[in-house]
Amino acid sequence: MTEVLLITGGARGIGAATARLAAARGYAVCVNYLRDKTAADTLVAEIEAAGGRALALQGDVASETGVERLYKVLDGELGPVTALVNNAGLTGLISRLDEAEGGTLRRVIEVNVLGTFYCARAAVRRMSTRHGGSGGAIVNLSSGAATLGSPGEYVWYAASKGAVDSFTLGLAKEVAGEGIRVNAVAPGMVATEIHAASGDAGRLERIGGSVPIGRHAEPEEIAEAALWLLSPAASYVTGTILRAAGGR
Repeated sequence: MTEVLLITGGARGIGAATARLAAARGYAVCVNYLRDKTAADTLVAEIEAAGGRALALQGDVASETGVERLYKVLDGELGPVTALVNNAGLTGLISRLDEAEGGTLRRVIEVNVLGTFYCARAAVRRMSTRHGGSGGAIVNLSSGAATLGSPGEYVWYAASKGAVDSFTLGLAKEVAGEGIRVNAVAPGMVATEIHAASGDAGRLERIGGSVPIGRHAEPEEIAEAALWLLSPAASYVTGTILRAAGGR
């Protein structure tokens, strides 16, 4: 049976790297995106040209009804998910908390926290043996920020990822007897567009030297961690937050 993987926010960065790697390893991949249809379609075309199977689907993970629509289309096109990577996330513009706008705080929580909840809930309803499924695996994207706090940058983002960590631990225990493993990857400094989107395009160069391993990560390195957690090689691993932060 072909494994069906949904990657939220999958058109760019870590999500896109995970999609490419998963497709190369035999997964049928659904690339979810919010706005960048061109990037998602280009990625799908690339995967298909390499002999893989992929589908691009638009959907806002922060919308409960949007997530349900996303899964229903996916069910019909590729079949029920057997693997989920909750990758969609944002930081908002860098600032102190007392300078942050309420809309920023709300959107970060809606996408990073509620989006993870909604997508995982829909996946459990399809994967769980309690619901007639055959099991599966979920990987949530956390962040090294969850334990660093990100003072002066985006403490709300760090807090949202702390919530993802707690959710990962609890859900893993809740569904462990139903054939589902739930883990998280907590990346550190990764070369993606999230830094420019936060308003600090030079953040990698400014902070990268403080990473003990001496450099930032490439998205493909984080994708490897996610794929390992999804794979049978991690069959006895659940409730784990795998830190991939170069020692930071």
